[in-house]
Amino acid sequence: MDLSLCMIVKNEESSLPQALNSAKGVVDEMVILDTGSTDKTVEIAKGYGARVYQFEWCNDFSAARNQALQYVQGQWVLVLDADEVLTQSIVPELKQVIHNEQILLINLMRQEVGAAQSPYSQVSRLFRNHPEVHFSRPYHAMVDDSVAQLLEREPQWRIASLPKVAILHYGYQPEAIASRDKYNRGVQAMEAFLAEHPDDPYGCSKLGAFYIGLGQLGKGIELLERGLRAQEIDAPVLFELHYHLGNAYTRLKNSPSAAEHYQAAIKQQILPQLKIGAYNNLGNLHFSAGDLTQARTNYETTVKIDPSFAAGYNNLGMTFKGMGLLEEAIRLYQQAIKCQPDYADAHQNLGVACLKKGKVQQSLSAFGKAIALHETQNPTEAQRLRQGLQEMGFPVN
Repeated sequence: MDLSLCMIVKNEESSLPQALNSAKGVVDEMVILDTGSTDKTVEIAKGYGARVYQFEWCNDFSAARNQALQYVQGQWVLVLDADEVLTQSIVPELKQVIHNEQILLINLMRQEVGAAQSPYSQVSRLFRNHPEVHFSRPYHAMVDDSVAQLLEREPQWRIASLPKVAILHYGYQPEAIASRDKYNRGVQAMEAFLAEHPDDPYGCSKLGAFYIGLGQLGKGIELLERGLRAQEIDAPVLFELHYHLGNAYTRLKNSPSAAEHYQAAIKQQILPQLKIGAYNNLGNLHFSAGDLTQARTNYETTVKIDPSFAAGYNNLGMTFKGMGLLEEAIRLYQQAIKCQPDYADAHQNLGVACLKKGKVQQSLSAFGKAIALHETQNPTEAQRLRQGLQEMGFPVN
């Protein structure tokens, strides 16, 4: 048996079918550890042929994931969460790389669908079923610590990475965060971890980011700066510490400090895709300060790294509009919409640019689409836009 899917779940009846469908036909077995579901999660999992086991939740994701590993029979383990989907385009590469006898761990690129900040992350979710490979850390559990220890004793192993997107993650969409109380669960797990490891830079980064997300900026900054004082920090963690400090100082309207941390984040030796959020946010700072030339450079970097990054095209469009280059702005807004058809702000910005160019019908069409999208995403903005158009004498449904 080559490949096993390994999952931990609780009350995931709405999202689990999509996750299991994506792995069906790719993996040789499905092992699911249920941590107390009261809905149809277990029934759905068994319907896909999964072996389902029970585990009493103890506020520690690593403990649950390690228990699930005890039931795995395959030579390789693929870990997914219920709010994730395996992309089918990665399957040929995935099947090829797991037959390399020298590789122990394969890092996968994950796209954070709907994330307001960084659109990509790298996750260690595909690894050899080795008795000494196990998860650590209570939240965002990962096998990296055990892999590093094993490599010191058995240096013949290699770590590989697949650069293409392998996993689509839907857990950062606003409705998912709200319905599953994502922040609060993460805070509880990381607070317990930090109580035992108060200076751990990884823990400081994760819990600090949670506090920033909850609006507790002082607590978040204190933790993130504590993490920076650690003697040894891996580049990905150092990136996150600086990146989240940039976000915190942006919210405090301290642009010089925010820019300093975004720039420090960008300097880290990590994959370019992981830096998109830092480049974009740095561009936002320059745009707000009126430095359109530097903002343009930052935004252009984001779409050079990822030609499908809709926010980058939209922000470039606003930059060119600010420069008076309306035709180029229109083209960029259209490109943003091509990448993300439900991008309400891009439709609205397109309407503004077209109106300024005298393209009234094209403008009204764009505004109509923006209003329709805002109705489901931001009703207050939909009403504001509708009222503004009516005041200008334009017919709006």
